[in-house]
Amino acid sequence: MLSLPRFRVAALISLILINSSLKAESAIGVNWGTLSFHRLKPTTVVDLLKENKVQKVKLFDADPGALKALMGSGIQVMVGISNDMLATLSSSTMASDLWVRQNVSTYMVKGGVDIRYVAVGNEPFLSSYAGQYESYVMPALLNLQQSLAKANLAGYVKLVVPCNADAYESTLPSQGAFRPELTQIITQIVSFLNSNGSPFVVNIYPFLSLYANADFPQEYAFFEGTTHAITDGPNVYYNAFDGNFDTLVAALSKLGYGQMPIVIGEIGWPTDGAIGANLTAARVFNQGLINHVLSNKGTPLRPGVPPVDIYLFSLLDEGAKSVLPGNFERHWGIFSFDGQAKYALNLGSGNRFLKNARNVQYLPSRWCVANPSTDLSEVTNHMKLACSVADCTTLNYGGSCNAIGAKGNISYAFNSYYQLQMQNSQSCDFDGLGMVTFLDPSVGDCRFVVGLTDVSSSSYRPNCRWLILWFLILWGFWVFAT
Repeated sequence: MLSLPRFRVAALISLILINSSLKAESAIGVNWGTLSFHRLKPTTVVDLLKENKVQKVKLFDADPGALKALMGSGIQVMVGISNDMLATLSSSTMASDLWVRQNVSTYMVKGGVDIRYVAVGNEPFLSSYAGQYESYVMPALLNLQQSLAKANLAGYVKLVVPCNADAYESTLPSQGAFRPELTQIITQIVSFLNSNGSPFVVNIYPFLSLYANADFPQEYAFFEGTTHAITDGPNVYYNAFDGNFDTLVAALSKLGYGQMPIVIGEIGWPTDGAIGANLTAARVFNQGLINHVLSNKGTPLRPGVPPVDIYLFSLLDEGAKSVLPGNFERHWGIFSFDGQAKYALNLGSGNRFLKNARNVQYLPSRWCVANPSTDLSEVTNHMKLACSVADCTTLNYGGSCNAIGAKGNISYAFNSYYQLQMQNSQSCDFDGLGMVTFLDPSVGDCRFVVGLTDVSSSSYRPNCRWLILWFLILWGFWVFAT
C-alpha cells in the first residue's frame, strides 16, 4: 500500500474539505452599494445580512467601515477595485502590495473578514468605455496575484473580473462569442482565471434588455413561461437568463474553457423610476430567479449545473447613484435605503421572507411640504434646486410618485431636500413657499421619506471642512513655491 507523508495526507484532507465546503456554500448573495444620501450604519447593515441569513456579500470597493463591520460575521466577502484604480495597480507592484496590505491582509486575521474574492475592476470592457481600461486589466491581475502570494493569501483569495453581458454576443445561445475586439484580452484573462482556480464573473440584466428594446417580449424576461421561447437546435429557452447564461457558456467553449465555473456578479430588477420597474415585477423576477437557481436545474448547455453563486443587485436603494442609464438606477434594492423590506421575498436561506433592519435611528417624524396658503406659480427654480441636490427620480414618468399632482410634486421635492439637510428649518423655507408638517404626506406607494440621524460618518456628502483645509494646504504650497 502506497504510504504518504503525514503532512501530505493532512493537506489532501484539507483540500477535500475545502472543495466540499465550497460546493455546499453556493448560495444567493447580495451586492452592498453605498452611494446613498442616507446611509445606514455599517453595523446595522451587517446585522441585516445576518438576520436574513445572507452568507455572501459583494462590495464595490474596500470601504473600511463596511469591512470593519463584517469582521467576525462569518459572511464571505468579495471586495472591489474601481476601474479608475486599474492604471495605477497595473503599473506598480508597490501599489498592488500596498492595496493588498491595506484592504485584504489587514482584515484577514483571527476573527476578521472572510474575503474570498477581489473584483479587479467593474465591467471594464463595457462597450461605452471604448476600450479605455482594456490594457490595464491583465497587468493589474498579475501584480495583484503576486501581491497576494507575498501575503500568503493567493491560495485562498481569488481574483476575478466582473464583466457585463455585452462582452459577448450572438443571435442564438449556441453561437455565443466574445466581441471580436475583446477575444485576445478575454482569452488571456480566462486562462489566468482558470490557472488560479477563479470563476468567470458576469453581470446579467434582463430588465435592461426589456428597457432598451420595445420589441423585447416581456414574459421572456421572467421565469414563469413564455409564448416567445427561443429554439436553438435541440434546446429551447423559456427565459432570458438561461439564454444569456448559455451564450456565455458557448463563448467560453470557443476559447477552450467550456467547463469554467460561472458566478453571476449582479442581477436583479428595479422597483421604481421607469415603466416596468415596480414592486410586483421585482418580486416576481427575483423570486423566480432564486427558485430557478436553487432548483439546481441548470441550463440547456449546463444541465444540473447552476451558477456557482448569484449576487442580487442590490441590497439597498442608492439615492446618490448616477441616473445616466435611467432613473431606475437608484431603486434596485430589495430593501429601501433604511433597511425596510420592499416586498415579500424568500432567499431560500431558511427564513420565510425578508426581515427588516432593526434599531434604525430616524430624524423626527416631520416633513416639508408646499405651503397651501401661498402662490406657487414661481416655484420652478426652487424645485430645480431641490432636485439637483436630492433624489426626485420617483416623480418622473413611470415612477411611484408620478401621479400625485403638481402640488404633490412640489412637496416631494421640498421634503427630499429638507431631509437631506437633516431637517434644518431654513431648508424648508424656499422663500416662504414651504412649510413643516407633522402629518405624513405619503400617498399610496409614494413614500415621503424621513432621513436617518446617523449620517455624520457615512453620508455621501463631502466633508466641506476637510476640502477647505486641503485647499488651504495646496494654496500654501503654491505661495511658497512662487
